[in-house]
Amino acid sequence: MISHNKPTISRDDKKAISNVLSSGWLAQGKEVKLFEDELCEFFNIPYGHALAVSSGSSALYLALWVLNAKNKNIGSSVYACAALRNAIGLAGGMPFYFDCGKNSPNIEIRSIKNDLIDILIAPSIFGIPTGIPNKKEFKIIEDIAQSFGAISCGERIGLRGDIGICSFYATKMITSGGEGGAIISKDKTLIDELRDYRQFDCREDSKIRFNFQMTDTQASMGRTQLLNISEYIKKREKIFQIYKSYGLNLIDTNYKDDIPVRYRAVIKCNSPKELIKELESKNIQAIVPVEEWELLDKTKNYPNALKLSTEAVSLPIYPTLRENDAKIIGKIAKNFS
Repeated sequence: MISHNKPTISRDDKKAISNVLSSGWLAQGKEVKLFEDELCEFFNIPYGHALAVSSGSSALYLALWVLNAKNKNIGSSVYACAALRNAIGLAGGMPFYFDCGKNSPNIEIRSIKNDLIDILIAPSIFGIPTGIPNKKEFKIIEDIAQSFGAISCGERIGLRGDIGICSFYATKMITSGGEGGAIISKDKTLIDELRDYRQFDCREDSKIRFNFQMTDTQASMGRTQLLNISEYIKKREKIFQIYKSYGLNLIDTNYKDDIPVRYRAVIKCNSPKELIKELESKNIQAIVPVEEWELLDKTKNYPNALKLSTEAVSLPIYPTLRENDAKIIGKIAKNFS
């Protein structure tokens, strides 16, 4: 069976984890600090402006917490995973959902009126950078869980808002051992406040904190994966271009200044269930990336998201997928796209 998605695990990953296991120190320690520093180098920000945490969901909740989201109107895309809704609820915010664009899985942020919301969670879906306005009255959390490494206007995305969040889940662009996340910001005061919150134990005051720490075991793999991110991006792009060569109706960026990462290869078709069934008959797994029931609010209010949920199919795309398998998938999908 050709899986829809799978983690990329190298010998370097295994060696890095083995070294941590042999060291006898598994919890948060020097590996986490080194991973944070290397994330700063990756995003071209000073040391101390990145914070590694236990998961992408933790990163999203913490970003809301540090921006004082309680009782605030929190904007979000309705075409997104449940982590956004869960984080808003946990932070005590009031969700305010927006439709995606007619030709994009991302929301049209530039059209949002400033008086509607206090904070916006702005995800870049499928690896496609979303537009971020230069001037805004609301705070912005840039969610790059699906777009780690993408570029817009010559710079890596993630720092165009007040704070950015990353996910290192098993099948994301890179993984830190199955779970993990990070928070980045040009405003170090936000990161410092979050760092204090994360350091929950052995404190001499009675301030409420919580354990959102990443382990050294996780960080060691995150570090080796980060070293290989450029190669992973190239391999995903090659598979995407193979699909494109078959004339598939692939969802892609609409802006020439954007360089997406190919977290998903999503096509629009008239009969997604039939395509998925046909691929399954050839031992190939494909999925509907966001089903109608997964949309974060009542579907009748969001016609673009509803339409996308009924016509999109996500094809396999990951660094270890063989090119010949991608060609087989492309030939089959061509008859449905």
